[in-house]
Amino acid sequence: MKLTLTQFLTLDGVFQGPGGPDEDRSAGFAYGGWSMPYNDEDFGAFINEVYDQVDAFLLGRGTYEIFAAYWPKMTDPADPVASRLNALPKYVASTTLTGSDWQGTRIIGRDDVVKDVTALKEQPGRELQMHGSGKLAGSLMAHDLIDTLHLVTYPVVLGAGKRFFAEGGLPSAFRLTRSRATSTGVVISTYERAGRPEYGSY
Repeated sequence: MKLTLTQFLTLDGVFQGPGGPDEDRSAGFAYGGWSMPYNDEDFGAFINEVYDQVDAFLLGRGTYEIFAAYWPKMTDPADPVASRLNALPKYVASTTLTGSDWQGTRIIGRDDVVKDVTALKEQPGRELQMHGSGKLAGSLMAHDLIDTLHLVTYPVVLGAGKRFFAEGGLPSAFRLTRSRATSTGVVISTYERAGRPEYGSY
């Protein structure tokens, strides 16, 4: 399976707390919910496209717990997001989570998350999808394990919060395969991994 990541970002690279004020208040973060005013039909169409390609999910513990508190309650079989999240396998990378009541959940990464994710990618299927899970994504990008990035960039600057591309990350090159803007000014860019950066001079 190909490993893809859909990540919401501000213009200054913050991924913390896009979905609500109380989603992630760590380090005193007070700007949660910054993505919500920009959602529209264009964004919804993109999300439906993404979920139409999924065969399994890979999530960090924080994102998993947010999803597990909400999506099992959504039981409409016509909902393209809920139907897949509730029916398909969900792999949670955690060294502390001991179990879950959400059907189809399996905990991985207790000893070696890189080894476990590599094994998942070797399984047959279309996409192993990550949504959010910024800390886990950073770890996997450092080992060239994420194949496709869907960066959803919102027209807002916060000046504080967890940055997605943190200092010390692995230098990586990507190839832009698609870019579009929603009616509210959100830019959705899809990138494929393309090895290491090349360098030159003017």
